[in-house]
Amino acid sequence: MTNKKLNIKIPDYYIGKIYGYEARKVVEDFNLNYNIGSTVTYLLRANNKHETPKECIKKAINHLYFELERIENIENKNIYPRSGALISGGKL
Repeated sequence: MTNKKLNIKIPDYYIGKIYGYEARKVVEDFNLNYNIGSTVTYLLRANNKHETPKECIKKAINHLYFELERIENIENKNIYPRSGALISGGKL
């Protein structure tokens, strides 16, 4: 599939086979953040990009761990919630 505005070729493994949904548009439609969006994208392409889905699944799991770490840092007030910047000493 080609993005008509920019003439960019979108790899077939990012496009659904039945309805033609593009992975990035699904992520955008659900307003997912970077880590969750990356997880979804890796899982959507898992059976189509490589011979085995293992690599994409491992990457998806890593991004879930990144998201859990981000959430825990916010809960422990170790980062500014909006920017993601670390706070020295872990206090606001």
